[in-house]
Amino acid sequence: MPPRPDHLAAPAAERPRVPRFTRAEHRVHRATATLMAVCVLTAGCLYLPFLAELVGRRALMVTVHEWSGILLPVPLLLGLGSRALRTDLTRLNRYGPHDRQWLRAALRRRGGRPAGKFNAGQKLYAAWIAGAVLVMLGTGLLMWFTDLAPLVWRTGATFVHDWLALAVVLVIAGHVWKAFGDPESRRGLRTGSVDAQWARREHPLWEHEDNTR
Repeated sequence: MPPRPDHLAAPAAERPRVPRFTRAEHRVHRATATLMAVCVLTAGCLYLPFLAELVGRRALMVTVHEWSGILLPVPLLLGLGSRALRTDLTRLNRYGPHDRQWLRAALRRRGGRPAGKFNAGQKLYAAWIAGAVLVMLGTGLLMWFTDLAPLVWRTGATFVHDWLALAVVLVIAGHVWKAFGDPESRRGLRTGSVDAQWARREHPLWEHEDNTR
């Protein structure tokens, strides 16, 4: 058997790496994820009887839930001062023919999924969660400030808020499940860089994307 090339024989920690995220992007993601987790956990304490009995202090849970929801967009807004974050937001909002090809291959569980720095699944997740947060924020304000709208509006807001919250929990669970299935992707978010081989395999158009900016 011929010897393996040096770049394949080297341990993962010693392989060439490429920068993926800046420290500012890491902080925005961590702060947003923390606030979202607080929202979900406090919502569980408000709606699930066994958690409500375990935790108690419903008034405190309501206050924490309300303020964590209001603060949810703040890390992203503050992070807009980062040029790297603005560039990645542009990438997330830009779709091309390769994204349709990626989605078709993913739905059919096939290989050959071309992607730039972000694949089509990541783009759709980012767009969906951003829209959901805005709707949750709007409906939550209607529920919190009862003088903002008539009763029928507040009733509708409560219905939308509750059911969308369930959808958000399910979508985030899927996001976390996918993340646990890709250690290198998590490492990239944590350390700021990823294995070059992983980048070429999972995001083959990324280099071309950088060269055409």
